[in-house]
Amino acid sequence: MSEAPEDLYYTSSHEWLKLDDDGIATVGISDFAQSELGDVVYVELPEEGSLVNARDEISVVESVKTASDIYSPVSGEIVAVNEELENSPESVNSSPYEGGWLFKIKINNETELDELLSAEEYLASCESA
Repeated sequence: MSEAPEDLYYTSSHEWLKLDDDGIATVGISDFAQSELGDVVYVELPEEGSLVNARDEISVVESVKTASDIYSPVSGEIVAVNEELENSPESVNSSPYEGGWLFKIKINNETELDELLSAEEYLASCESA
């Protein structure tokens, strides 16, 4: 069974989002997504400073099996990327909710969070897939 921490938001395309107190959110891919991908060998990160809309394709995670597009869960500005993934892309597998995060985004419109899934809703969607 995949892990999905309760304090995160999720998308049906398997991204997670953790909102900080300052309106900046950390984004990564879920435990379910990394397990489906297999061993991650490369992560293409978005460019810092770029403005994105919710559901924009902004990154790619490549594994030994396939490549998967990563979508922004919300609209905003990319304010940081996890440069550690350049040398250690396997962190996405070993620590999807901690060291394997992908980018941080300053959210433009927090009402977009209402469109995301809770942990319970997300896990139910994974089971029915």
